[in-house]
Amino acid sequence: MNAMAEPIPFKAEGPQPLLREIPAGEPYPVQALGPLQSAVEAVQGMTLAPVAIPAASALAVASLAVQGFVDVETLGGPRPVSLYALTIAKSGERKSSCDAPLMAALRSFEKDEAKARRNDMASWENAHALWKGERDRILSEAKRGKGEKRTAAEADLNALGKEPAAPPSPDRTVTEPTYEGLTRKFAEGMPTLGIFSDEGGQFLGGFAMANENRQKTLAALNDLWQGNPIRRTRQGEGSFTLYGRRLAVHLMVQIGVARAFMADPMAADTGFLPRFLICEPASTIGTRLQSAVRHDDHALPAFADRLRAILDTPLPMDAETRELEPRILPLSREARALLMHFSDAVEAAQASGGEFSHVTGYASKAAEQACRIAGTLTAWDDLHAPEVSGEVMAHAITLAGFYLGEAARLADAATVSAEIERAEALRKWLLTSWPHSEVLPSDVLQRAPIRALRESPAAKSAIAMLVKHGWLTVLPEGSEVRGKSRREAYRIVRSGHEI
Repeated sequence: MNAMAEPIPFKAEGPQPLLREIPAGEPYPVQALGPLQSAVEAVQGMTLAPVAIPAASALAVASLAVQGFVDVETLGGPRPVSLYALTIAKSGERKSSCDAPLMAALRSFEKDEAKARRNDMASWENAHALWKGERDRILSEAKRGKGEKRTAAEADLNALGKEPAAPPSPDRTVTEPTYEGLTRKFAEGMPTLGIFSDEGGQFLGGFAMANENRQKTLAALNDLWQGNPIRRTRQGEGSFTLYGRRLAVHLMVQIGVARAFMADPMAADTGFLPRFLICEPASTIGTRLQSAVRHDDHALPAFADRLRAILDTPLPMDAETRELEPRILPLSREARALLMHFSDAVEAAQASGGEFSHVTGYASKAAEQACRIAGTLTAWDDLHAPEVSGEVMAHAITLAGFYLGEAARLADAATVSAEIERAEALRKWLLTSWPHSEVLPSDVLQRAPIRALRESPAAKSAIAMLVKHGWLTVLPEGSEVRGKSRREAYRIVRSGHEI
């Protein structure tokens, strides 16, 4: 993992701005994508966007396609191959342009299925009208009769059977569902869904993530990642449980939205964020010259054909409840050995002072993420594959390691960003509200209107940062400040254009 970039030091010409510098991440290991690599490279060649953007799209689409067919063996037992991905990039990074060609076959499939459902709905409406008419007739006769007639009516109702179920909604994706809306989709539609949005801020900032709904939504999405049943109880609507449902997620968000969400303690404390494959690639804006555009006439059509073939394959599910019945995809002996070695290495790096000691939530799930990626790549290549091979597991470990490194890098950046925000708040308070030319550490601790600076370590860190950037100068020990000799004091540098 790269060390954090050092802030620009104080220069003689005056105070320097406080900078939020994030070190560059590692290059995306596109070769580890296996059967997805050529399509991802084709999209990158067309858009010249960071390759990590179409890579996340391809992984998420593949996960959505195959998650209904297999669960993958892990060191902790079988798990879904469902993947949650969070791709962070600023506006203009061509997120939509990367996502659209990889989603095209899915959109076409949904459109065709919606058309077919319209015809099925017409048949269902007729069948339902006949069923309801017959049921109403039986009940009407039962009300007029007694004894034998009531017994006969009950027999007739049993013979009539259950109310005909409406054809399920064919949608495989939603963009910004509420918890209730997602549950309804699973109840009335397909048992495998994806939350996919190239404007993920609409979901993260929407009704489902509002303060009063956030905990409920996060808990539900955590359960779905685990493959747990969906349980819903509402007064007046009864209760029900949905088994065998699967959810994939890919949210593309701008940097500011991501920072705010990643700083939300509930998102981290509930274990929600650590379930994501997070990436913030370096921008390519300014280098996307038309002379460098590459076109591949084969890779994307091949990807679309494979996606459509999987979507056209009947899902293994109970016909009445639509509960998925995926088979378990085992690990080969070589794959298991590689996974155990990776798991042990990541575990050791979580020890105090270790590389991943500050992102244990992500690190503790890295081995499982590798299995989910391996299961996705294996099933995408062959829905009937007998096991995960060592080669595929090696690729999946490379990808899981990359995403874990990104999580660690961005966590470091968030820590530095928070420190800089506190220093910036202190700087503005000193320049606009503090009436003296000098300031003491005790002044900051006792009087700064910033709650985070009321603790000594945070106050010292903010003061040190302002010294480094030239906004404070250290006074000699024993200097007189406000009529008293001070062991530690600082003079405020007012440049005339501070705010």
